[in-house]
Amino acid sequence: MPLVSVVIPAYNCSLFIGETIRSILSQGTDSLEIIVINDGSTDDTATIARGFGGAVRVIDQGNAGVCVARNRGLREAKGEFIAFVDHDDYWYPAKLAGQLEAFKSNPNVDVVFTSFTWWRPSNDGNYPEPKVYLQDAKPQGIDPEFTGWIYHQMLLDSQILTSTALARTRVAVACGGFDESLPFSEDWDFWLRLSRGSQFLKLKEATTLYRQHSQQGSRVIRPIDYRTQLLKSAWKKWGLASADGRCVSPKKFKRQLAKYRIAFGLGHLKTDVGASRLIAAKAFLNAFTIDPTYLRSLVYLAAASIGWKPKW
Repeated sequence: MPLVSVVIPAYNCSLFIGETIRSILSQGTDSLEIIVINDGSTDDTATIARGFGGAVRVIDQGNAGVCVARNRGLREAKGEFIAFVDHDDYWYPAKLAGQLEAFKSNPNVDVVFTSFTWWRPSNDGNYPEPKVYLQDAKPQGIDPEFTGWIYHQMLLDSQILTSTALARTRVAVACGGFDESLPFSEDWDFWLRLSRGSQFLKLKEATTLYRQHSQQGSRVIRPIDYRTQLLKSAWKKWGLASADGRCVSPKKFKRQLAKYRIAFGLGHLKTDVGASRLIAAKAFLNAFTIDPTYLRSLVYLAAASIGWKPKW
């Protein structure tokens, strides 16, 4: 039985999938299974993944989205620990070794995650070689601010890049996996739910390169602000405190909600379409309702009413 299962949801990623798989195979452990869920790709994604032979198990399914693909991988996983890696990210060789050692030294922890490095293309469109960022990957110890019960921290931001995390498979299963009804913020929702009943540990080193490109789902302007919906729901259901009593103040939480509403509105304002401008105006007004002391929302509302459009 493998110690670690690595699940890669993959859709039309032939440009990147090979490099991602090679980085996982470089972890230096034989107790590893790699499961690629080919989510209805129409390019060479599956062919490239199968080219690694028995080291990679490829499961084909019709295109159903990243949550369905991850949950399929979770059902197939045999390892004690599980990692969900995006099909375009990259692991440094010592990533798993450091995390497994952290689990060994901290048996009360159910999730170990790490920092990451933004991996942006150069002016020529190519990505710098991973070795350029090796300094970031050197062991730097535990980050106490995001170790232990961190639900209250998760209410302010999605603190975990999923590609960096390693979790006990049983807790991922117990919390129900990823919510397949969510088209966005599904990662945040998953870790937020898990943080209610599990302790986390963060390693300061950046073990993962987070590839940036124009096709990323996080760059899509959506008609619904799933981020603030998620946080409002968590606030109503669980409050603002972690299991150990540490909490975020209502004032700080509301200010963060207002900032997210403004960011959502600005995203729509950039499209400069009638319906989007109305969505933006409602978001700015809602931000003021949430936190009347954050006057920036009224400034943006006034600017939107006279046709202003952000350029950044």
